[in-house]
Amino acid sequence: MKNASGSLLLLLTALIWGTAFVAQRYGMDFVGPLTFQAVRTLLGFLTLLPIVLWRRRKLGRDFRMPSLKAVLGCGLPLMAASTLQQIGLTTVNAGKAGFITALYVVLVPVLGIFLGRRTGKKTWIGVALALAGLYLLSSISSLTISAGELLLIACALLFSLQILAIDRFAPECDGIALSCFEFLVAGLLPLPLGLILEHPALVQLWDARVAILYTGVFSCGIAYTLQILGQRRTPPALASLIMSLESVFSVIFGALLLGETMTGRELIGCGLVLAAVILSQLPEKKAANSITI
Repeated sequence: MKNASGSLLLLLTALIWGTAFVAQRYGMDFVGPLTFQAVRTLLGFLTLLPIVLWRRRKLGRDFRMPSLKAVLGCGLPLMAASTLQQIGLTTVNAGKAGFITALYVVLVPVLGIFLGRRTGKKTWIGVALALAGLYLLSSISSLTISAGELLLIACALLFSLQILAIDRFAPECDGIALSCFEFLVAGLLPLPLGLILEHPALVQLWDARVAILYTGVFSCGIAYTLQILGQRRTPPALASLIMSLESVFSVIFGALLLGETMTGRELIGCGLVLAAVILSQLPEKKAANSITI
């Protein structure tokens, strides 16, 4: 029963994250990507801040505030990844963006090699499937990748670095506090650029309020908390598989809410990326004294 409830929480997390791609794309009908990114992540910070203050009061001396090094180490790659994703969504539909972003699940164990971690054969097969899927998802007719797709690939790489940074710093501090303050970093840095380059008006922010509230409160604040609760009750491999469904939800709701369509070739590409994500999370058969990720 405990595992079932955890799986349901993670499924809800994947649903929120998947539909957030739709909200992010819709919101940019009213404001620029830098402004949208700054406002929604600052709203995520404000959503988590009361929870952090409550945990600090409840835990007392057991509460560990993240260091400045931890906040910047996690917040800077999050800021860069989220900003590139938001800009990429100006030209790439929500469904395709969801699958390209999901490549971070494959990239994390690959980048772990540089930290001295061994990567199993299934991950390398996953990398090959992901590359094939990405090839089909890109502008294959002209053998080129669009600028928006390149930004999303870079976004996936930066999300991988952010996840590795969290793996490095989270054991040293309160996880929700770390998430809260990395949102602050991710929101404050793009804000001046948004004000200078996009000149947002209050009426534009008001028009985008539904998308901003959903991505800020639900995607940043609530979904992260659900992820924490769900992962406590679910084995890591199963948790990763369930959360990878965000890419599937991005396609479904992109079609339902935005009327987006994909070609048969692009759908095959989505299937290959999803297969890569799932395969990379399946446990390897461990030989004696071997370590896999």
